[in-house]
Amino acid sequence: MRCYHDNCSAGTSHGSPNSSMLNNFRVGLRVAAVCLFVGIVAGVVPTFATTDGTVAAAASAAGTAEVAARASSAAFDATSWTGAELGGLQSTVFALALEAASRAVTRGDVAGPQTLTVIDFSKPSTEKRLWVYDLRTRELLFHDYVAHGRGSGENLATQFSNVPESNRSSLGLFRTGEAYIGKHGLSLRLDGLERGINDRARERAIVIHGADYVNPATARAQGRLGRSLGCPAVRPEIASSLINAVKGGGLVFAYYPEQSWLEGSAYLD
Repeated sequence: MRCYHDNCSAGTSHGSPNSSMLNNFRVGLRVAAVCLFVGIVAGVVPTFATTDGTVAAAASAAGTAEVAARASSAAFDATSWTGAELGGLQSTVFALALEAASRAVTRGDVAGPQTLTVIDFSKPSTEKRLWVYDLRTRELLFHDYVAHGRGSGENLATQFSNVPESNRSSLGLFRTGEAYIGKHGLSLRLDGLERGINDRARERAIVIHGADYVNPATARAQGRLGRSLGCPAVRPEIASSLINAVKGGGLVFAYYPEQSWLEGSAYLD
């Protein structure tokens, strides 16, 4: 944070040289004190020059940063979200997702995630069980269907794995990576953050992609959605917009009441 002061124009009269120097020195001291205070509040070590206008701008920037920090902190406080903002997600599941997200930020595993995607695998595939939240605005961006791996179960997913070729979904916290064009069109790579739980996601090619078998009409006819090889596949109609909304450092939290994971996760108490 810098505070700038334009030097006096050449040829301008300010009385005696000594008086002018003394006045400038006093102004500089006052401005420096203000800048130092603002810098301490903002957590930044300031450098000094001398203009009142830039001091005000610096103070305004510090205030904006403080407001943003408070908003970010509040976003991870489940009690500050209303039921309407959750969009039907069970509050206990949402609280776990926020806890995991907050811990990931604290650990430095992700920096300033803008979105949080929650998948509740305790619900059947015939129900909408995927939610995407904008953590800045608290807007519910998506609430839709999502498939599970064919090795995880029929309509209900009950078995999960981190093992290649298991064709099972994985639980836990993921960070979204880069989008790419694959056999399913636009797809999104995921990096599992939980060792032994989902950290082989990229190796297993567990990605978000669209799939024709994620079709609620078909699900009603056959009693379940089509299943993937472990990927959280979504309807083709929303795949591109969803991927573009969450790519590049968002968080994905896949939940199921599996006690061994809940008790052993590094992101949950």
